[in-house]
Amino acid sequence: MTEAKSMVVRAVRTQQGYGTDVYAFFLPGSAVMQIGEISRIKRDEAELHGFQRQEIRNHVNSIVEFLNSGPVLFPNAIILALSEAVEFKAARGSKPSDILEIGTSGTLHLPLSKDGKKIAWIVDGQQRSIALSRAENKDIPVPVIAFVSQDLEVQRQQFILVNKVKALDTRLINELLPEVSSLLPRDLAANKLPSELCNLLNSQKVSPFFQLIKRRSDQKAKSAVVSDSALIAAIKINLKTPSSALSQYLGVDGACDADEMFHVLVKYWSAVRDTFPDAWGLAPEKSRLMHMAGIRAMGALMDPIMVRADSVSDGEDDIRRSLARLRDHCCWTSGKWDELGWKWNEVQGTQVHIERLTQHLILLDRKLSKATR
Repeated sequence: MTEAKSMVVRAVRTQQGYGTDVYAFFLPGSAVMQIGEISRIKRDEAELHGFQRQEIRNHVNSIVEFLNSGPVLFPNAIILALSEAVEFKAARGSKPSDILEIGTSGTLHLPLSKDGKKIAWIVDGQQRSIALSRAENKDIPVPVIAFVSQDLEVQRQQFILVNKVKALDTRLINELLPEVSSLLPRDLAANKLPSELCNLLNSQKVSPFFQLIKRRSDQKAKSAVVSDSALIAAIKINLKTPSSALSQYLGVDGACDADEMFHVLVKYWSAVRDTFPDAWGLAPEKSRLMHMAGIRAMGALMDPIMVRADSVSDGEDDIRRSLARLRDHCCWTSGKWDELGWKWNEVQGTQVHIERLTQHLILLDRKLSKATR
């Protein structure tokens, strides 16, 4: 394709939402990466950037192999977010009287910058776009749906909604959820607050989980050992019922006191860390406390322990005494859970193991707490 100040394509324009321009057009496969860039997800000390996962080499290679196999049908649309610098010129001429007037046909002008700055961001189809740029046939016509928005939050929202129905890493979607303030489907909205609390637990130095949580954006976090999905699942349980540890900070109008929830989580998990110092901060293969099963089980145990602590004058001391009673009965790094019939490293992250370990700890806590009354 010859160099020009703009790439001009035939397109159809319509509008969705609150007057957002949406375009449908075709591009040669190699041109997608010429105008669109990939906003990789990453995090610095201040904020979360981007929204796309890292390139999956095997996936890209398999698409390239398919594209190079001969004349192929490749109708999957790429979704782009366009800069407001694009220009649309409606076509002139008569129209059939019975036409269904949903869109306007014309030409879309996509500016090409000499400094390499691109006019679009790839919201969905990053692996396909990379593969198309590497395929032998550079002219495969590729359908594109594009909406005009430079708002990163809108781009993230569309990325989440598009990929919600695909086999996309749930951890990536969960990490992006706190960055989106618009209305979300119920199942996604349920993960938003737990994921926000997970972010705080990982980023605040007062937290016992400081820099210990594996998040999709943290490519260099060598100290991270705890699965964010395990902690998010545990926090969701703490929010689920009226008698759970965090539910009292949920407002009837959907508002919540996230700061107070964070302080409660810090109080409880700091006590867990101090009760089991030899098991804290180790990789899951060395400590089942840091394993998905341990996090989920101890997270569920938080509810009865914290609710009981709220009824006494020195709640923090009561939390620590409750955990201390359990200390000699737990086998996080060695020994055997005799009542369960498992060696310490036989505990798995399956639903069966998580539920059995959870029930064992809750029943044991109830038994030991009654014995001290």
